[in-house]
Amino acid sequence: MSEVDEVKQKIDIVEVIGQHVKLTKSGRNFRALCPFHSEKAPSFYVFPERQSWHCFGACNTGGDVFSFIMKQQGIDFGEALRLLAEQTGVTLPSRVRLDARKDERERLHQVNEAAATYFHDQLLSSPDAAKARDYLLRRGFTADTVAAFQLGYGPDRWEALKQHLAERGYSESELVDAGLVVETDAGSATGGNTRDRFRNRLMFPIHDARGRTTGFGARVLDDSLPKYTNSPQTLVFDKSGTLYALHLAAPAIRKQDRAILVEGYMDVITAHQNDFRNVIASMGTAITERQVTTLKRLTRNITLALDADAAGKEAMLRCVDYENTLDAEVRVMLLPGGRDPDDVIREDPDVWKDLIENAVPVVDYALDMTTAGLDLSTARDQARVIREFLPILARMKDIVRRDHYIRKLEIRTGTRYNVIEAALKDHMTASRPGKAARKSVQVATAPLLSRPIEEECLSLLLQHPELKDNSEEFLPDYFQNSQNREIFIAWQQSADLESLKEILDPSIWEQVDTLVSRSLVSGRLEQKHSRLVLRLKKEHLREVKTLEAAALEEAMTGGTDIDVTQLSQEGIETNIQLQEVFQQEARANRSARDESGRVP
Repeated sequence: MSEVDEVKQKIDIVEVIGQHVKLTKSGRNFRALCPFHSEKAPSFYVFPERQSWHCFGACNTGGDVFSFIMKQQGIDFGEALRLLAEQTGVTLPSRVRLDARKDERERLHQVNEAAATYFHDQLLSSPDAAKARDYLLRRGFTADTVAAFQLGYGPDRWEALKQHLAERGYSESELVDAGLVVETDAGSATGGNTRDRFRNRLMFPIHDARGRTTGFGARVLDDSLPKYTNSPQTLVFDKSGTLYALHLAAPAIRKQDRAILVEGYMDVITAHQNDFRNVIASMGTAITERQVTTLKRLTRNITLALDADAAGKEAMLRCVDYENTLDAEVRVMLLPGGRDPDDVIREDPDVWKDLIENAVPVVDYALDMTTAGLDLSTARDQARVIREFLPILARMKDIVRRDHYIRKLEIRTGTRYNVIEAALKDHMTASRPGKAARKSVQVATAPLLSRPIEEECLSLLLQHPELKDNSEEFLPDYFQNSQNREIFIAWQQSADLESLKEILDPSIWEQVDTLVSRSLVSGRLEQKHSRLVLRLKKEHLREVKTLEAAALEEAMTGGTDIDVTQLSQEGIETNIQLQEVFQQEARANRSARDESGRVP
């Protein structure tokens, strides 16, 4: 039995969820107001017999105990596993190396928090920080805002922070590992060979989703460059995976079901002070897949409010790819020329509200950017627009949205739909990689698997990356096991096995290795893949149907306030989808009979 299965066996999902929401007994199940969206009547159900939960309201999602903790606390699978393992007393023997590093990470969080407290105290009381205090006063930040974001000041001395933390028991090597000091060639006045990294700067502590201090941003107080610097990459700080102020913004993002993504610290702080609390920053213009994946745990609705310069425009265009991850449109706020969010909000918060309301889909923005300055009455510029827009269309997994934008491109360029469609097919054919040679793998003893069909499907995908082109309609929701769902999402986002592991928490690596090493019967890969996808979809729909029936039974007996009509309609839609799956299976079996004379 794997550690994940052991935790599941020992945990009581009712007890865990009951620690975060007020559950009320409802027949054999429990219900509550959904913690992930606002509602007046409870539509959130916990099913003890199945050890699962489901929201029949606006969320229309569910999962196991791991998925609940991940969504509720905004953490990844590995963190949820370690948290629940601690609660159940399950040790993670195959993670001994990780457990040792866990202590190291905890120590770095502690030293960073100690540094943040020191910088904050310096800002509030040190005479040397007068210039920093004047700067914040000019920006209009209140004392409450300064405290909420724990803003600070790094003294203009070589070893002020180093000496302060040494007195509190932190070693020089720990300060180096945390990125708080830098090594020098010459020895320092106290005999060491390090000095403070941040000197004479306004300090912005950076936290993870759980509120732990992971690093710092720093702004100069003169005209020197660079204006902003960040902590270096450390065991706990990774700029590409960090969203500034997420720990403060998460409740508002959940409640409003939207995240506003900006670029700078000042943009975030000004927004929060003006009660726009669903705003976070991307730590620069390069929005990453990891940041989008993190936000997806809170909301699928993201609006970009990046500075209206070339770098910001490039970042917006890159986000076209992320719509596939979110399964929702990314929207763009069109800021006035030369203004950033901080300027707009300080000058007139109502203008900011209007910009949010009038945000446009990022693909529409991309089309506008592609056609700007061109003469679309000429064949040359028409061809140029279509050529530049084809990669965006090709990456769209939603065929309805793809059709929508082909029609928009038809109207914009005056080129017939069938011509654009033919060009798109040619582009997609030319871009499709050739089938990769199958790697020979050793047969390994697999651990006990809770969802064999899920593992079989994942093994096929991991061992045969050429199947990715056939998986456009394959949804993460088909995986009931959170660990398997995380692997599938990472597989969708990665180019190879190495990059897949970089996305995943190390606690899942062992499962990936097991899946890659699993022995599979060769031949007929595409047919096998199609059958597995249909089976997974069928099992997913049957699970949804079972949960809908349980909730509907209670609704019919007056045991709940849930909308019976709505739930009945959802049940009909589930039945229709199931019928479609049965028909697809029947067609696949007939096709296989015609080819081989037998049902596979």
